[in-house]
Amino acid sequence: MQYRLNKYIAQSGICSRRDADELIMSGQVQVNGKTITELGFKVGSKDKVFVNKQLIYPKKHEYYRFYKPTGYITTSDDEKGRKTIYDIIPKELHELKPVGRLDKNSSGLIIMTNDGDLINALTHPSVKVPKIYIVSVDGKINQEHIRKMASGIEIEPKKTACAEVTVLESTSTSTMMQITLYQGLNRQIRKMFEYLGFKVKSLKRVQHATITIGDLKRGEIKPIKPLQIRELKKYLEKLAQNG
Repeated sequence: MQYRLNKYIAQSGICSRRDADELIMSGQVQVNGKTITELGFKVGSKDKVFVNKQLIYPKKHEYYRFYKPTGYITTSDDEKGRKTIYDIIPKELHELKPVGRLDKNSSGLIIMTNDGDLINALTHPSVKVPKIYIVSVDGKINQEHIRKMASGIEIEPKKTACAEVTVLESTSTSTMMQITLYQGLNRQIRKMFEYLGFKVKSLKRVQHATITIGDLKRGEIKPIKPLQIRELKKYLEKLAQNG
């Protein structure tokens, strides 16, 4: 069986097919000792493929749901010595990569996979993939605050953040909301509330596209069922077509 070279590279888990094309065009890929720059080049199971002189192999794609607790950062290594999600995740799953990030003080769902194409589809800015959070803040949120978040808040120079907000519970001293984002800006929710004069007490992601946190417990990681992955990919294809 033969594969297009970019697909073969993507199935090794090092990047998406889009990024594999860039590696090929920049002369960083060799097949059987020969540098290949042709995007449509095909390889078979007996061919030896190198990226930057490192031999790679296609791997079976794996998909997991992970419930990140607060206090951990979403990376495989940290120069400051902070705790990372890989301190919790079993060693045999350390080749999996997180789809997007959650900051240290946030918790909730992270999709973990070695499928570079899926990571790209879920995070590419051209496709508005919804992510849903449950957020609590100090103080009472009113309709004007909700309107401002929907219309857009400039959280950084030339960076405008938007969010759909539904109030779940509200008192004179605190508000709990469901917030849906279609962007992937750094610390977007916290910066929006900071602009409005509110402090976030808790922030938990409960859904990314069609994948939900479900019955996961803090720190737990479980495989995503094949049917759910098929549904997710169909959903992302429709989003890309409509976008």
